[in-house]
Amino acid sequence: MNSRKLSRTSMQYSLPSELIAQKPLSDRAGSRLLAVDISQGSLEDTIFSSLPSFLVPGDLLVLNNTRVFKARLNGRKAGTGGKAEIFLLKKLEGNTWKALVRPGRAAKPGMRLEFRNGLYCTVEKRLEHGRTIIRFNSGRDTEQKLREIAQVPLPPYIKRDPEKLDDSRYQTVYASETGAVAAPTAGLHFTPDLLTSLQSAGVNNVHVTLHVGPGTFQPLRRETLEENRLDPEEYFISAASLSAIRKTRRAGGRIVAVGTTTTRVLESIDLESGESLSGETEIFIFPPYRFRNVDALITNFHLPGSSLLCLVAAFMGYEFMMEAYQHAIDESYRFYSYGDAMLIEQGSGK
Repeated sequence: MNSRKLSRTSMQYSLPSELIAQKPLSDRAGSRLLAVDISQGSLEDTIFSSLPSFLVPGDLLVLNNTRVFKARLNGRKAGTGGKAEIFLLKKLEGNTWKALVRPGRAAKPGMRLEFRNGLYCTVEKRLEHGRTIIRFNSGRDTEQKLREIAQVPLPPYIKRDPEKLDDSRYQTVYASETGAVAAPTAGLHFTPDLLTSLQSAGVNNVHVTLHVGPGTFQPLRRETLEENRLDPEEYFISAASLSAIRKTRRAGGRIVAVGTTTTRVLESIDLESGESLSGETEIFIFPPYRFRNVDALITNFHLPGSSLLCLVAAFMGYEFMMEAYQHAIDESYRFYSYGDAMLIEQGSGK
């Protein structure tokens, strides 16, 4: 790891807009894969379906099984008819939600927003960073109406409206625990057949849950990395998953984290404590950082100036990361949520 002092500015790079993937490929596992071996300083261009050739019997994939719910609502302000958007964050009691309202300046307590199907809500309270508390006033029909009109919360860099295809493709094939407003995108490349092939090769998998919040899209606010904070996100690890991770570690196998969200869960916990673990994590990983529980990382290519890019820099080293990203740009890899992936190994498992 280079000893230079890193900052928000250090985490910038120039990306041609045409490399930002706007739609998923027809074949999940057909995405490209940049295989990175840190110890060898090597970069290898391949495809995601070749992943079994890079892993070895005894490796354990750890997958985030959070499920994205339809969180985006387009409506109008009562009285003025001005356009407004609601981005649901978390259901509270009854018909009350924590949400983002855009435009945020107009989100004053008492403001009413109206949607299709007779659905409407009232802003009850303003919170920090544009968050609000809203209450839907549609009685017992609220949940049904939300299902009918809410949209998949595609990231802001995808410049199109959600389509039917996104209902399934902006979701991992193993998603089961509803609560995220953004997909754990490294997992989008897996298919049931690929997971079966890995298991046949002696590479098993377990699930953890981290409900991804809107902070995943937010740029770092402060220039000094240490001064930045992440929003808390809920996580859960079952007794079975914890046991499998422990057994793998004790047997000398590698823990392969699928995604930065999984990595943040694993680095937030003491592997030897408890039969199951749950809570909230605000962990922000940036260089220098010593990883305790993750040996290899599968991840997509991340936004400049993001906390996710900081995590990757901590894992593979800043200079090597920037070299890998420039290689991906030069080779026209597809970036961000629907884009291609990297496998980052500390040393080859073979």
